[in-house]
Amino acid sequence: MNLKNYACGEWVTSTEKTQTLYNAINGDEVAVASSAGLDFALMCNYARTVGGPALRKMTFFERGLMLKKLALYLNERKEDFYKVSWATGATRADSWVDIEGGFGNLFTYASLRRQFGNETFCLEGDVAKLSKNNTFIGHHICVPKEGVAIHINAFNFPVWGMLEKIAVNLFAGVPAIVKPATITSFLTEAVFKEIIASGLVPEGALQLICGSANGILDHVINQDIVTFTGSASTGMMLKKHPRLLEESVPFNMEADSLNCCVLGLDAAPGTPYFDIFIKEIHREIVTKAGQKCTAVRRVMVPENFVEDVQLALSKRLQSTTIGDPQLDGVRMGALAGKAQLKEVTEKIAKLAVSQQIIYDGRDAMQLTGGDKNKGAFIAPVIFLNANPFTNIDCHNIEAFGPISTIMPYKTIDDAIQLARMGKGSLVSSIITSDAKIARAYTIGAACMHGRILILNNDCAKESTGHGSPMPHLVHGGPGRAGGGEEMGGKRGVFHYLQRTAIQGSPTMLTQVTNTYMQGQNIF
Repeated sequence: MNLKNYACGEWVTSTEKTQTLYNAINGDEVAVASSAGLDFALMCNYARTVGGPALRKMTFFERGLMLKKLALYLNERKEDFYKVSWATGATRADSWVDIEGGFGNLFTYASLRRQFGNETFCLEGDVAKLSKNNTFIGHHICVPKEGVAIHINAFNFPVWGMLEKIAVNLFAGVPAIVKPATITSFLTEAVFKEIIASGLVPEGALQLICGSANGILDHVINQDIVTFTGSASTGMMLKKHPRLLEESVPFNMEADSLNCCVLGLDAAPGTPYFDIFIKEIHREIVTKAGQKCTAVRRVMVPENFVEDVQLALSKRLQSTTIGDPQLDGVRMGALAGKAQLKEVTEKIAKLAVSQQIIYDGRDAMQLTGGDKNKGAFIAPVIFLNANPFTNIDCHNIEAFGPISTIMPYKTIDDAIQLARMGKGSLVSSIITSDAKIARAYTIGAACMHGRILILNNDCAKESTGHGSPMPHLVHGGPGRAGGGEEMGGKRGVFHYLQRTAIQGSPTMLTQVTNTYMQGQNIF
């Protein structure tokens, strides 16, 4: 099957065989992807001149209703997407996060229409009184940027990664070109086809590149926005593109990071908090086979609890069934492809130089279905780093799979320091019932994290977990995590709007904005 690109209002199939995509479970060929023949400059211009004007004519309320209808439309077809998702190596639970989690972003941003109102622009903040007699005032107006959002996405969430971004730019009134990671783009294409078939999105508002998008950044202009999700090294390379610098194009980077989870000093073995901790770590290791930008890579444990954690976690991992996600009882699927398997294996070897493997499921890995030789399967590997302040590879090297390192700490200040040694992370979590410990850790670690989850008995049942960013809250992080920020409810929308200070008389600004300003003399 040749994957199609959607460009300038047409489905385009390239006859040039650029990249073959394989089923992560059995190694069978799934599709062929190529972008040969696409004119990226023309695509960008089409978005700006056709999609942009159509979206900007719609009010926030109308755009929100569009997203709601689209979410409902896609949800009716979700079982078709689950069937395709299997080939990425994902279990049903993994795919639920990706597919229905993506729909959740559409629903969330649809609901924001009530906060923005039935207007094509919005005002932000309060009126500024600039004169003694209130004849001269100021305000801030936010209008959609008149460019295109170029989304360069990661392979691990081919649906959520697309929908969590386009939900925001479409609601803001800005068109987008979606570039999924090619290795899993066959799932993105399946969902994208239904989006176009729905007829709910204006022509030119969305375009898709399944093959390579090398060269597209050569055509960006100052009204455009570029977002990237993926490895820190690739993100840094893109961030330095001269065109981004010349045109002052906003570049939002969300990079994989060495996230950590901390067991509180009070959460001793035998307490419910210890059990919550083990369950959370296990879930982060096996979900998507550890292929999440938010996955727990570093596990920080009070030094006198290390052996208990090791035993409890190993026992739980040993009972985890690996194999074909279509079969009953399978809890963990495969990595996205052979290339990922090779990379993860190489990173494990690098980490093993400075720390000890205490659990290695690879040699005795028994699959329930799937092909051990042709598929991209790997079993969990757990390290112990007894000296994490001196052996620092675990704070620098990330194996993007079911791989984590346990490290001991003495005091909560030690845990904070270890957490910060990741040089910037998307998320950290701490399991504790002690508010003093929670406060100390949160305040001490917040500057180096985009999100912190404080988990205890009160919220454990309803918590979405360490690894799940929510559309209502910001997703991103400082330093290694990319320094970017996306989603966040209303905050995310403003990334696609131009904020402009406007000044004048209350009467004039009332007429310009169609919003009452105190002191206006219109009756």
